[in-house]
Amino acid sequence: MYEKIYSSFKWSIPQKFNIGISCCDKFANVNPEKKAIITEQKVYTYGELKILSNKLCNYFSKLNLKKGDRIGILLSQQIETVIAHLSAYRSGLVAVPLFVLFGEDALEYRINNSGLKVLILNKDSVEKIEKIKHNLKTLKKLIIVGDDKEDDFKIGFSKIIEKASSEFTPVETSSEDPALIIYTSGTTGPPKGALHAHRTLLGHLPGVEISHNFFPKEGDLFWTPADWAWIGGLYDVLFPSLYHGIPVVAWRMKKFEPEYALHFMEKYKIRNVFMPPTALKILRNVPNIREKFKLNLRTIASGGESLGEEILNWGKEEFGIIINEFYGQTEANMVVSNCSEIMPVKPNSMGRAVPGHVVKIIDENGNELAPGEIGEIAVKSPDPVMFLEYWKNKKATEEKFINNWLLTGDMGKVDEDGYFYFLGRKDDVISSAGYRIGPSEIEDCLLKHPAVKLSAVIGKPDKIRGEIVKAFIVLKDGFSPSEKLIKEIKDFVKDKLSAHEYPREIEFVNSLPMTVTGKIKRKELKLREIEAFKKQEGGKS
Repeated sequence: MYEKIYSSFKWSIPQKFNIGISCCDKFANVNPEKKAIITEQKVYTYGELKILSNKLCNYFSKLNLKKGDRIGILLSQQIETVIAHLSAYRSGLVAVPLFVLFGEDALEYRINNSGLKVLILNKDSVEKIEKIKHNLKTLKKLIIVGDDKEDDFKIGFSKIIEKASSEFTPVETSSEDPALIIYTSGTTGPPKGALHAHRTLLGHLPGVEISHNFFPKEGDLFWTPADWAWIGGLYDVLFPSLYHGIPVVAWRMKKFEPEYALHFMEKYKIRNVFMPPTALKILRNVPNIREKFKLNLRTIASGGESLGEEILNWGKEEFGIIINEFYGQTEANMVVSNCSEIMPVKPNSMGRAVPGHVVKIIDENGNELAPGEIGEIAVKSPDPVMFLEYWKNKKATEEKFINNWLLTGDMGKVDEDGYFYFLGRKDDVISSAGYRIGPSEIEDCLLKHPAVKLSAVIGKPDKIRGEIVKAFIVLKDGFSPSEKLIKEIKDFVKDKLSAHEYPREIEFVNSLPMTVTGKIKRKELKLREIEAFKKQEGGKS
């Protein structure tokens, strides 16, 4: 069935398209009482989304914001985030989502780089902005949620809603007009702003629909613990759901508590979940989920880091669901996916190319490689989900492409059936004694050991082998570091994988460095090892 769907798929991208209109007015004008956003305090309808966003649109007009101006959204999962995005799109502005966990330096860089005119934020974040205010070149106004104090620089969100008109005519946009800038994680070098057009929503839809077994279906209800400042929270969940008329539950924990999350999913009868891999690994430590919780889940999808056989088997056992892993990145998201309803899910595979997307493994010259050969995962351009450019970074944009291929920077391979396998970031692939070793497979194997809670694998510099495999391991409760346990884990991996892939060195740690999107910062761990190696060698690399 997959082959038939893939071969028959045709894009239909209209010349005129606006994310805000398609995710708000389309339903509000026909059925204003239709449920859209569910919070712990209130259920918001599409009609209310239109009225609230109209009010904010009118305030943007009062500020003389012009089509293409940027507004920042420094909010988490809350109704004001939805209103801010809808208002930006419907006003022809460009939304710039920002993580509430960002520090002052991270905020200053992004605010100045994107040239924000307005920033919408919670009152808890105001102090950060006040500290860097003198360095912010373009920011003119703060719109604060939860604080009604007003001056030339600040105004309360509720004051705007109270005073502004509820009538507004949306600005007409083309599908190619800029809609949002999402900054890359910044694990290497300064973060880059991926500028996306309004068509990116349409480009995301096939991936969301496939990864959630032909979403939407009657009774579907979506939630994710992922922040709505991340492309995964926004365009793998929030806006595809609103586009399809499926309500989204807004709730975000400051720290992911697995049992609390399960209670929440039980309480709201959540049907569809996008669960980042780190969250799944933490959930895995809760025993007897099926016995303790009466869940109503229909689909679980995951992306951001590779899953493995252990997680897939656990998901099937505890949820009665085959977890659909998918793949993408900020610049071209949701381009590969599993769909358990129409294809077998192979352990360690991210799935096959999503209908509408051409994805291949290529060499450094842009040539397609044969099945089984290791190369870089690439996406054929043009593609509706693909970013327009890196904001104010022509050189980086050019370097992102070779011929008509978008380079993901991820190494992988594809099998004879078209299933893709992620081997690691281009700079994460370990080269040891002539072997090219991907860290994700070893991390997956380590998770199968009963003592291992979380793991990160890198290549540590070595004079003889070039690099050796080193594993950083967070142990489960009840286990303590010991030489005996180190040997046991090494032998475990050697038996499960191969003699050249086992970690020759293991370091037990209390936690692993992660990005705000929950990805392990292997680069940070590797740089630490490189510096230690240089010192050991007397400054020689």
